Amino acid sequence: MRSRISEAARLSDRNASSIRLVGISKTIDVATLALTLDLGLCDFGENRAQELLEKAPLLEVHNPAPVWHFVGQLQRNKVAALSPHISLWHSVDRALLGEAIAKRAPGARVLVEVNLAEEPQRGGVAPSGCAELVDALRSLGLDVAGLMTVAPQIGEPSRWFETLRILADGLGLVELSMGMSSDYEAAIAQGSTILRVGNSIFGGRGAI
Repeated sequence: MRSRISEAARLSDRNASSIRLVGISKTIDVATLALTLDLGLCDFGENRAQELLEKAPLLEVHNPAPVWHFVGQLQRNKVAALSPHISLWHSVDRALLGEAIAKRAPGARVLVEVNLAEEPQRGGVAPSGCAELVDALRSLGLDVAGLMTVAPQIGEPSRWFETLRILADGLGLVELSMGMSSDYEAAIAQGSTILRVGNSIFGGRGAI
């Protein structure tokens, strides 16, 4: 996977070292993740709180230890248990969730999830509300590092990734969590700094 990322970065005149690869590890067993750590991939993304909480104590004694990203929709009542483990919260889409994170993990690094097409079945703040949410999260003392999105099914992914990049640039944000197994090349071309890849690393498990 890293060689493919490097080639996509080269074609976009980018340095591959500026792109973080997060392996989406949902449903993947602890033994496989331990082997993945030994092979050099330390960033794992989980979207189910209970699954992460089951894996974390078993893997955090490993050397190297994992760096956990929470990438799914999150209920506030899960924040307290997750906060000792999470390095980056990718899916912050409302101020109330930010309040819960700020209470349990002051100064935490977060990304604002943006629902670019305002699809009702998906989480994320509408683009028009993004700046207000960024300000609200900063006022809570959180480190708003950037934006996150899942490309809508309609249209070319590059169109949506460009929209997110322009939105982030306007807000002075650096991190762009965008691009998965099926569209990482388009994301890299539009400036993605974090790729969330599951199937291309661990094999098919349905939509990841």
